[in-house]
Amino acid sequence: MTSYRQMRRHARRVRRSGLQPIMVINADGQYPTLAVVILAHWAWRYRSELAPACTASAVLGAGWWLHATHPWPYLLAGSAATAWALITFGARSGLARLAERIYAGTAAFAAGAWLAVASLLGPFTSPLPQVLCIGALILAVPWWAHRRRRAKVRVERTLAAWPDISQAIGLPGSQVMSATVDLWGWRARLRLARGQTIADVSARIPAIESALGTFRGALRVYPTRDDKANRCELRVLGADPHAEAIRWPGPSARSIAQPVDLGPFEDAEPCRVSFLRRHALFAGTTGAGKSGGLNVLMGALAGCGDVVIWAIDLKKGMELGPWAPCIDRLATTPEEAAALLADAVAILQARAAWLAATGRRVWEPAPDMPALVVIIDEYAELADEAPDAMSDTDSIARLGRAVAVTLIAATQRPTQKAMGQGAVRSQMDTRICFRVRERKDVDLVLGHGMLTAGWHAHTLNAPGKFLVSAPEHTTPRRARAYLVTDDDVARTAAHFAASRPQLDDVSRGAIPGPAAEPAAWYDPGDAQDHAGEPADTPDDPGTTPEGALWLALCTAPDEGADIAELLRLTAMSRATLYRHLAQHARAGQAIQVSRGRWRATTTQDQR
Repeated sequence: MTSYRQMRRHARRVRRSGLQPIMVINADGQYPTLAVVILAHWAWRYRSELAPACTASAVLGAGWWLHATHPWPYLLAGSAATAWALITFGARSGLARLAERIYAGTAAFAAGAWLAVASLLGPFTSPLPQVLCIGALILAVPWWAHRRRRAKVRVERTLAAWPDISQAIGLPGSQVMSATVDLWGWRARLRLARGQTIADVSARIPAIESALGTFRGALRVYPTRDDKANRCELRVLGADPHAEAIRWPGPSARSIAQPVDLGPFEDAEPCRVSFLRRHALFAGTTGAGKSGGLNVLMGALAGCGDVVIWAIDLKKGMELGPWAPCIDRLATTPEEAAALLADAVAILQARAAWLAATGRRVWEPAPDMPALVVIIDEYAELADEAPDAMSDTDSIARLGRAVAVTLIAATQRPTQKAMGQGAVRSQMDTRICFRVRERKDVDLVLGHGMLTAGWHAHTLNAPGKFLVSAPEHTTPRRARAYLVTDDDVARTAAHFAASRPQLDDVSRGAIPGPAAEPAAWYDPGDAQDHAGEPADTPDDPGTTPEGALWLALCTAPDEGADIAELLRLTAMSRATLYRHLAQHARAGQAIQVSRGRWRATTTQDQR
């Protein structure tokens, strides 16, 4: 054992070297923490809950000081003016709701009125103390029950533990710069340590959700507006704003030049996407809501007066057929689809030649010079059943932008085989991705590297939810497409059917008009035997499509003529046919429809 003399000798040597002994007292020692420190920590932690009591104490102190120095009875008028200002202009200071402004104005007026009386009579004159206690308690109840205040307190307490959380999740050194609470949750700006990027934060989303105690899928990671590499924004949802389907409010555009509202983002901002001179791809697994997104787009295009809609639906028109009154040309077989695409290529070539001849560079859509949108549902079926038409889709994708011929394709999985061997997929500027089955499908739909960048379309958990990648949408923000019911489709199609535009002369001249072969029952000479010639029918009705339509209706058999026969006999487009049928009906001419077959009623039928 070291002796006492040796210890003193060793201490003298240490002091000669210039070192001094130091005693360190830490929290693990035998000295307890002072009660005042514990009380101060507790008061600071619950400062929001104690705010009414602190405010009442401050008002009491102010009343004592005013009574002792100089009573000021004008406080009542000042408090009334303050209350009026808070109620009227409180929205500019963060009091967005009217109830919040009324509460702030009431509290200000009550405090000012009590101070005015206390400055004259003294704060401890009965019953002023009792009034102060009761008033503070009454006004404290709305404060304690306020949802946003409670949410803000929870967020502050959570972020106070961020240094420990950052160590646990593998992001040491990161700091929370600011945090705000909104309707659906809260968001925080995060400053990362050196060497850390937003990709590191995205890779640790499950760990952050576990550390914050949220539900799975509640965390979003976005770049900040300044786009700095060492900063990001955390978006934490307290509840899923897209848990329920959202009804479609109606067409959101009246021109193809206006962006289309496909549905709201999680912060209630509308997801507006422009389809002018942009080819688009809708992709998603079965049941993901891809058809619902197409219906939203069809509803918006139906309300545009400067766009002609052509559509291909190889499921016999099951998906796009209800929009037939607003579709100028609908193909339901591979042969019709091939002819439609060939005519679209002829139109874009004719428009390009006309632009070159007139010295213009782009086709500006207008009601008399409409854009042409070709919508293809289940693009993979078209590639399998009409492979020869794939060269036409390539031509539209490469050359259609300047001449306002747009291609919109929908498919479940846009592989190179499903999209054909051309460059259609690479020309899709706008990509709308609904839920996919596998992680690798995210890069297949949205592009290489998008999964690593945080575009997690495989985690979308409800039909209609989607991610959109477009020039104006470069961050992975979740949205949900509006719900368009069958009644919405029927009502919208009937409303806009009579106002749909027709192709311009340049485009019509590029399409050879096939001669319509008459049906076995179609005999123009027998038209007068069935119904008298209407007043607005030309003298020689067989020379115009309108006259041919009326004669076809008059000579139709008892079971009527279906739409396909009327289209073939009159050489009209589908939209034009529906428009003329509506005009005949409005003119009082008797038209009867039964089970989708049309005919004009005779005088004997009317009797």
